[in-house]
Amino acid sequence: MKKAILATKVGMTQIFNEDGVLTPVTVLQAGPCVVTQVKTVAKDGYSAVQVGFVDKREKLVAKPQKGAFDKAGVSYKRYVRELKLDNAESYEVKQEIKADMFAAGDKVDATAISKGKGFQGAIKRHGQSRGPMAHGSKYHRHAGSNGACSDPSKVFKGKRMAGHMGHKQITVQNLEVVRVDAENNLILVKGAVPGPKKALVTVKSTVKSGK
Repeated sequence: MKKAILATKVGMTQIFNEDGVLTPVTVLQAGPCVVTQVKTVAKDGYSAVQVGFVDKREKLVAKPQKGAFDKAGVSYKRYVRELKLDNAESYEVKQEIKADMFAAGDKVDATAISKGKGFQGAIKRHGQSRGPMAHGSKYHRHAGSNGACSDPSKVFKGKRMAGHMGHKQITVQNLEVVRVDAENNLILVKGAVPGPKKALVTVKSTVKSGK
């Protein structure tokens, strides 16, 4: 059964199991997400649920979004996303999706926007090696040669150079759910999840479950 939920990243910590083994975990504030619209095959050509997450003040909501929320009869939300679930058409508008849909031992994929590092050089961005650091050297942290001379007389597309680093959509696959706190809507996932604290994270059943 395919499951998914929106969450915000709280941070990292560590827990101990019954055998005293330490496990590093990422704490996610998962839901509650409110269903704002149900997509059906008959009407929309595909099956999915549109959900809203994290309350938002009315003055900050654009008029088209405000009309959609008013039509659904739900409070204004900061994030609106579509989740493709196996039983999407069985959901109803205003229904809540909470963290208890997952259980300890589940394998999930976590998708978020990674931390932005700004403009970085080739050493930090791609892990390239530096030149000699002696006083006579004119080459320290430069990227080095970009290509050959007269042939092919160009720099190939995709050449690793300095540039903007981070702030990209990253998906970490096949993470294990260590613990679920249904009362506080918390999901503890083993290992690291992309993005800074308070980042929006989409948690869904892993695509590698059958492998």
